[in-house]
Amino acid sequence: MANKIVAIIGRPNVGKSTLFNRLIGKRLAIVHDTPGVTRDRNYGEAEWNGKKFFLIDTGGYVPNSKDKFEAAIREQVQISIDEADVILYVVDAQTGVTPLDFELASLLRKEMNKEINAGKKLFLVANKVDSHNFEIYLPDFYKLGLGEPLDVSAMVGRKSGDLLDLVAENIPDDVKDEFGKDEIPKFAIIGRPNVGKSSLSNALTQTNRNIVTDIPGTTRDSIDSTIKYYGQDIVLIDTAGLRRKAKIRKAENLEFYSAIRTRRSIEKCDVAIVVIDAATIVTKLSNSSDIKLATFKLDKEDVNIISEAAQMKKGILIVINKWDLVEKDSETAKLFEIKIKEHIKTFDYLPFLFISALTKQRISRVIEDALKVYKERAREIKTSELNARLQKVIEVSPPFSRFRREIKINYITQLKASPPVIGFFANNPSDIEENYKRFLEGKIREFFGFDGVPLTLVFKKKN
Repeated sequence: MANKIVAIIGRPNVGKSTLFNRLIGKRLAIVHDTPGVTRDRNYGEAEWNGKKFFLIDTGGYVPNSKDKFEAAIREQVQISIDEADVILYVVDAQTGVTPLDFELASLLRKEMNKEINAGKKLFLVANKVDSHNFEIYLPDFYKLGLGEPLDVSAMVGRKSGDLLDLVAENIPDDVKDEFGKDEIPKFAIIGRPNVGKSSLSNALTQTNRNIVTDIPGTTRDSIDSTIKYYGQDIVLIDTAGLRRKAKIRKAENLEFYSAIRTRRSIEKCDVAIVVIDAATIVTKLSNSSDIKLATFKLDKEDVNIISEAAQMKKGILIVINKWDLVEKDSETAKLFEIKIKEHIKTFDYLPFLFISALTKQRISRVIEDALKVYKERAREIKTSELNARLQKVIEVSPPFSRFRREIKINYITQLKASPPVIGFFANNPSDIEENYKRFLEGKIREFFGFDGVPLTLVFKKKN
């Protein structure tokens, strides 16, 4: 199930970023007394009582401001309201109710009364109640018409656990898979804005014309399509172009919105089809007189998307789109792959596919290659095969311990598939260093494949 989204909103300088840091348990947001200091959107995963949720920290909401930055913040707050399952409306107990609080409360009441938002929860959070002495100011906030204010102090942590309890209560323990109990492969088409995700999705659904049904996704306006591929049902999770661009004016807001959508799509899928624009790669490489010697880096957003999919242990297929626009020879595709892998060395196990969604070049390969990754992710290796292959490697190249203690790996077995988890049982597992773990992962891939699939290696004490 996809994690619920919890959005923190409010006017400037009420302590939203401090509350974000408190709830997420890390110091990520910039905390400062100057209004508008949260220029970048902060978002991350939090967990409480075994419940995980995706937390968003928005900038301060300033209605009707002509300032371009404040207008951008208003738009991002609106995006957060649209996307969130739980909204924490933060006010300043020490300052009291302000006209801005009333304006934002009016907007929230209007939004929450919409039928499409019927299932959302809104909590009024009175921050900066650092002790019970400040509780006398709480009744004033009933004027906002949003129910009982929940008093907390993000700075000192007072009652933050109570707030987290309320949030956790509104996150289900388990949600039935929206696609039913059948094991249907779910592929998400993800990537930065304007790389051709919509074109690819349209090409795939038109090429595979036997569309079974349209399934409403967990996000309010996304539609996930089930297509037939040689008799196999495939769910395509399309993150592209679902919100009218007229509603997202600022490029930074489009990126913010895209980041939220991308995360939700990755959570829902088995394989992430990461679409990258070939034209941007050509532009970067063409700055060098000899592209074979060029230093190349993917855009930070592309790397973040790949990293997020890997962290969630999803299968990954890299699709280089707009290949028809590239002047090329027989070596160009291989050169592109080498340059990208030189930049993201941690992900050198990812397969590449070069396509043109516009001309339909290699479109049929997208589903075919994604299915290969899906099957690799579900691969199960017999314990006897793992030990027969890997124990020989370990005997020739045993792990080194900086504590001068012998490390003996006695037993290797696959603990789980989809995603794969390989267990190593040893006498001193904590002594095994990271570089040796990477060495073992490389050998597993060499012997057994797992192309496009992040592996989890677990080292446990031998019983």
